[in-house]
Amino acid sequence: MTVPGRRSSNFTRLLRHGFTDPSAAERLLDLPDMSSARTDPVLLDALGATADPDLALRGLVRLVEAQDPAERQSLLDTLITAKPLRDRLLGVLGASEALGDHLARHPRDWQALVTYEATDLHPGVADFERGLADAIDPVSLRIAYRRCLLSIAARDVCGTTDVAQTAAELADLATATLRAALAMARSAAPADAAQCRLTVIAMGKCGGHELNYVSDVDVIFVGEPVEGADESKAIQAATRLASHLMRICSETTVEGTIWPVDANLRPEGRNGPLVRTLSSHFAYYQRWAKTWEFQALLKARPVAGDLALGEDYIEGVSPLVWQAAERENFVGDVQKMRRRVVDNIPVAEVERELKLGPGGLRDVEFAVQLLQLVHGRGDATLHSGTTLEALRALAHGGYVGRADAAQLDQAYRFLRAMEHRIQLYRLRRTHLVPEDEADLRRLGRSLGLRTDPVAELNKEWKRHASVVRRLHEKLFYRPLLDAVAQLTPGETRLSPEAARQRLEALGYADPGAALRHLEALSSGVTRKAAIQRTLLPVLLGWFADSADPDAGLLGFRKVSDALGKTPWYLRLLRDEGAAAENLARVLSAGRLAPDLLLRAPEAVALLGDPEGLAPRGREALEQEVLAAVGRADTAEAAVAAARGVRRRELFRTAAADLIGSYGTEDSPAEADPGALVDRVGNAVTDLNAATISGALRAAVRAQWGDTLPARFAVIGMGRFGGHEQSYGSDADVLFVHEPREGEDEQEATRAANKVVAEMRRLLELPTTDPPLLIDADLRPEGKSGPVVRTLASYEAYYRRWSLVWESQALLRAEPMAGDVDLGRRFIDLVDPLRYPAEGLGDDAVLEIRRLKARMESERLPRGADPTLHTKLGRGGLSDVEWTVQLFQMRHGWAEPGLRTTRTREALAATHAAGLISTEDAQILDEAWVLATRVRNGVMLVRGRAGDTFPSGGRELAAVGRYLGYGPGHVGDMLDDYRRITRRARAVVEVLFYGA
Repeated sequence: MTVPGRRSSNFTRLLRHGFTDPSAAERLLDLPDMSSARTDPVLLDALGATADPDLALRGLVRLVEAQDPAERQSLLDTLITAKPLRDRLLGVLGASEALGDHLARHPRDWQALVTYEATDLHPGVADFERGLADAIDPVSLRIAYRRCLLSIAARDVCGTTDVAQTAAELADLATATLRAALAMARSAAPADAAQCRLTVIAMGKCGGHELNYVSDVDVIFVGEPVEGADESKAIQAATRLASHLMRICSETTVEGTIWPVDANLRPEGRNGPLVRTLSSHFAYYQRWAKTWEFQALLKARPVAGDLALGEDYIEGVSPLVWQAAERENFVGDVQKMRRRVVDNIPVAEVERELKLGPGGLRDVEFAVQLLQLVHGRGDATLHSGTTLEALRALAHGGYVGRADAAQLDQAYRFLRAMEHRIQLYRLRRTHLVPEDEADLRRLGRSLGLRTDPVAELNKEWKRHASVVRRLHEKLFYRPLLDAVAQLTPGETRLSPEAARQRLEALGYADPGAALRHLEALSSGVTRKAAIQRTLLPVLLGWFADSADPDAGLLGFRKVSDALGKTPWYLRLLRDEGAAAENLARVLSAGRLAPDLLLRAPEAVALLGDPEGLAPRGREALEQEVLAAVGRADTAEAAVAAARGVRRRELFRTAAADLIGSYGTEDSPAEADPGALVDRVGNAVTDLNAATISGALRAAVRAQWGDTLPARFAVIGMGRFGGHEQSYGSDADVLFVHEPREGEDEQEATRAANKVVAEMRRLLELPTTDPPLLIDADLRPEGKSGPVVRTLASYEAYYRRWSLVWESQALLRAEPMAGDVDLGRRFIDLVDPLRYPAEGLGDDAVLEIRRLKARMESERLPRGADPTLHTKLGRGGLSDVEWTVQLFQMRHGWAEPGLRTTRTREALAATHAAGLISTEDAQILDEAWVLATRVRNGVMLVRGRAGDTFPSGGRELAAVGRYLGYGPGHVGDMLDDYRRITRRARAVVEVLFYGA
């Protein structure tokens, strides 16, 4: 008798055996049908050893209750006395609710688990065919299939087979099932069967002998007419048979379904014919197939139907598979395939995805398959469709490091075991790790984690996923280092030819030079070489992810040669996670940033500082530049220091732009391209303004000390005044001066002219730093007029002679350096010109339109494609800017928001004032931002300014990568540019020309 308020000893014992609901378990054990077994300690121990004792007991009670009354005791007696059956049956019931349901519906199927002989331990296709032999229709086939599945699951959960053997058995069962389904289809249509030969080629995991419990079974059908039959009619008959086979396996019946048969890996996918002849298959693969299709064929294996025909198919496609790495587009295809397929996974599920998520099964499978394609053309030992077998062969041949292969093998087995047990529970196709605590507990216990199943499972899963993430890229590159470093005598290594093949496959245009760089960086026993061997496998992967891996590796060698002896450089790359990836992105994205870095390699430290890439404001830059100028002994030294600051800040801006455009593994690319454009425009403008301030201070101090005879100001014009400069922009300026009190005007003018000449000389001195060219051609009278004028002279000229184009140019005027008060008074002078009271008259509007039309016809370079010229082309910068400026001159007097030198701000203000529609404003803004980004990208890639897309394939691809287009999508980039600018031009025709 149980004392009230105290738990029974049986309750405690159940709790100790792993039951989470001992009260419910007590009630089940107290049922009359369980009376003979309820107190048996052997049964409780066996239940406690299962993944889910509560589920196992519920399943057992349902099974006992489903037996004929005369057979219930026989089941319980056999269960108590026969340990193999006890372990198998309860193991399955504790791991799979779905198989428990099957046993409740088919209560005699438990007897399939009684036999325990040597032949039963590792059944093959023939054994499963015998197990399915009595099936005569789709329903009985499903029952027989699950009976066979019951035995596979029993061996799996009891540890009789490991995860690879279980996957192979599931593939063999699928083979037997396909054969049974084809036999039923042939039996139902003997006339069709008599006309054709039909073979079923298993693909994917079934073909690779590594199937899941619940998975699509990928197949390809090949048909041929029998001798004397008409080919067209024979293929139609074969198609009917193949379709019937698919329905037999896939359709839902009273016994559910088996699995979908998926034929979408066939030539042309679901758009292609279901059945083709051999010659049709071969013609497609020779002419049209993509790299991923050859990758899929790695696992092709004939499994059902006419196996001789299947072997002919394999014999025909196999040479094509192993020549895939020699195809023209192989490198681009590989770069596309190497990107993880996570874009289509809901954000909430990415971290729970076992297959496609970072560090998932797909990472291992893809890495192995890619290495097979690269090296299998010369090594037949790699020709295996099974992931783990291929991984072993790669390690044995030296294509993969043995330690890396061992770690990946272990991680893959664990992840596949998780996947198996997740699917086994309800026999549903899923690759998501469950979130429910009870599901996680059952999953952990099924994998032998018993102390704290949930915590241990999460720890082990994250550990193995981390291993895969870490090794996924290194797998390609570490053997390359082993091949050149030659540290461990006697260990199998990549041959030089194999190393070159691998580098070619990963996008390196000059693999010989790449190997020499690797040897120079990693050979030897120094600490420096050891750290490089740790860094390079990851860096090489990032380089290969760019449009120019060779440039990235060469740049890295140059930076390492320059900084290798400093104590902080390699430590920064090794210990600061972002620094190494940031450096790889910067070095391999084009010429400008590496050129700037190599002139002062110590700037690499900016890449490791979380705030190092943030732009500095005008005040801070000017303060640093003027301080450097003040410390210098000569004007030349002063401006050299200022230009050095400019070089460093240009690198900071370019690096931030590239990293923001490419994104990193930890942070995505900037989603708003307009923000990137504004950041670059503001940063370069502030930097050039500070540099000009420094040059002005140096020029004045060299001849006049602290005070010039004239007040002097530099007015920014064009993109300089608009804060829209690019990396290679000249500085458009006007120079204005005013004699100081008591100074002779002619003397002041001579001094101002000398200052301008000296500033230009100093800023254009040939040094390793990029020059800053000053362009004053927008001044009154252009090149014919004086370079410097007094404020009074400007006032007189603008009052009497100013043309409408000069008023338009003054829309961008903004003081940038020199006397602040003089600069302000110049702006007060020109405001009435650029924002005329009551707006522009009709004649002025016509004149502006006429000037624009003449510029379009005369200034576009000969031979330039007007649809791709970013400045003067259709819908380009000029179109958008002239349209916005026309609104500023017509409405700026009444709308304060339009009184800005910045195009995007003025466009937004035009919209806010209701002068243009939301759609038109968005179209113009998108075109202007895109054209500006193209110009920035061209400068970053080529190292020199340009208004059109590069003609070279690699440079064009690099601009595409900067703009967010992956490998192979250059055509999409050009099409998008033309589409966006065409829409902008249509808006310009209406808003500017009044069409």
